[in-house]
Amino acid sequence: MFRPKLLFTSLAALALGACAPQDQQAQTAAALAKDVILPTYSRWVDADRQLAASALAFCAGKADLDKARADFLAAQKAWAELQPLMVGPLAEGNRAWQVQFWPDKKNLVGRQVEQLVKAQPQVDAASLAKASVVVQGLSAYEYILFDSNLDMADSAQKARYCPLLQAIGERQKGLAEEILARWNSKDGMLDQLSNFPNQRYADSHEAISELLRVQVTALDTLKKKLGTPLGRQTKGLPQPMQAESWRSDTSLDNVAAALASAESLWLGADKHGIRSLLGDDQKALAEKIDAGYLEARGKLDALKQPLGVLLASEEGSKQVNDFYDSLDRVQRLHSGELAKALGVQLGFNANDGD
Repeated sequence: MFRPKLLFTSLAALALGACAPQDQQAQTAAALAKDVILPTYSRWVDADRQLAASALAFCAGKADLDKARADFLAAQKAWAELQPLMVGPLAEGNRAWQVQFWPDKKNLVGRQVEQLVKAQPQVDAASLAKASVVVQGLSAYEYILFDSNLDMADSAQKARYCPLLQAIGERQKGLAEEILARWNSKDGMLDQLSNFPNQRYADSHEAISELLRVQVTALDTLKKKLGTPLGRQTKGLPQPMQAESWRSDTSLDNVAAALASAESLWLGADKHGIRSLLGDDQKALAEKIDAGYLEARGKLDALKQPLGVLLASEEGSKQVNDFYDSLDRVQRLHSGELAKALGVQLGFNANDGD
């Protein structure tokens, strides 16, 4: 005779649970995983498959240098878009270094590429995977295609560097495919961000907390990618060759891709992003962060020249510094007020101590 009462109590608990903040966080984590993060990983895989095919075509004389460079820039953009979404296997096991080596403070990329092509003239993807991370990824690929001391239109130089170029393309394709497979596997990252509890997250709040931590770290890294060449750590003395992708003059393109990706995590698809977790009483904070992204994008769009050119003039440096300051405001809003509003303890990030 107690069953109706127990049933009523259970239904009431379920109804309350459906309205709980945790449930909304679970929905948001799942939506971000399915509609924002996974599609970005898929684009990265597509770009790296094209990169591998491009290296083969270029080295076989079926595509010109401009085409090879364009395919590299597409792969680099796809990688930049992943920076604010680096949760799961890509953030583990030193894999990010295998995709890109930065910062390169002592021109290790150039020196180690030269050592490798001399020591292993016919290097392939399998042997490359056992080599230094410095020569496995996009930084080495960029060196081969864009360094001013190399001329890949010259047949002799092309023959010298093409085995490594093809090995890097194949290595990046294999790495990207492995990561995507692990995302889509049973109990992989897509499942872990969609169903709680699991081996990685005790509840959805842990998942949202990690997404915010990754976001904060990525925004902090963008500041570092500007601050280092700006000379913010060297008493204002610009160091343009400490910029990311300085050889291809695409430092700011990378920043733009990563910033757009960070904003996509904030907004989500169909408004199911981190922003949706703020209540009506936190509307002012949401609007402040919206305005922060808008300001940062505006200042970035105003930078019409490559970073190296801008740093060569006082006015250009001022423009870059203004953009840096706007980026700093966005990052601080995430690490301060947003983290507090969501009850997230950030702790240290990957850049602490750099």
